[in-house]
Amino acid sequence: RTEAIRVATAMPVRDVKRLTRLLCEKIETIDPGFGIERMVLIASLAEPMDRRQTVSSLIAEEEADVSDLIDILANRVGMQALYRFAPVESDLPERSFCRVPALAPEETKDWPEHWPRPTRLLARPEPVQAMAELPDQPPLFFIWRGVRRKVKCADGPERVFGEWWKNDAELTIARDYFRVEDTSGERFWLYRAGDGEHGETGSQGWFLHGIFG
Repeated sequence: RTEAIRVATAMPVRDVKRLTRLLCEKIETIDPGFGIERMVLIASLAEPMDRRQTVSSLIAEEEADVSDLIDILANRVGMQALYRFAPVESDLPERSFCRVPALAPEETKDWPEHWPRPTRLLARPEPVQAMAELPDQPPLFFIWRGVRRKVKCADGPERVFGEWWKNDAELTIARDYFRVEDTSGERFWLYRAGDGEHGETGSQGWFLHGIFG
């Protein structure tokens, strides 16, 4: 009986100790049955290794190498389950990022810094009940998931428009985002759909889109 073992690695590697550890993790998952006569290690994809500086610099600090950790995790859960987020040029928050492989090269695009963004963005904006005194002012309170929260302080609005060049339906769409803090100290990212005055810009309803850590 011949057993083929496939070991996932995030980057080209020739470190014997590292490969041996990954291989041993896979061997433990094999059911030998009546025994194994031969084992074959298959390199389904081989890539050239980049040359790296091995002498430590006295000025620049060496970047942390997490590829070994990525290899260990990928070997256990699969490479497709590992990813990180990269910025995408879009004004709409839900379109401003994408998933890329964990060790993909860094993009030249930067995350927007002109307005703070929440540490947790909801998968979909969730409707809330809210009341504001004027269209351009934050809500005095809002009700989210059955809990009423009184707004202590707020900042905004940050107006975001739809991407009309991608979708004609977004030609007149607008959102007004507010960063609000309730009386218990929790901070949220709310927006009102529409500009508060013209119905064609949105439903004028309120939504919670993110939570600040």
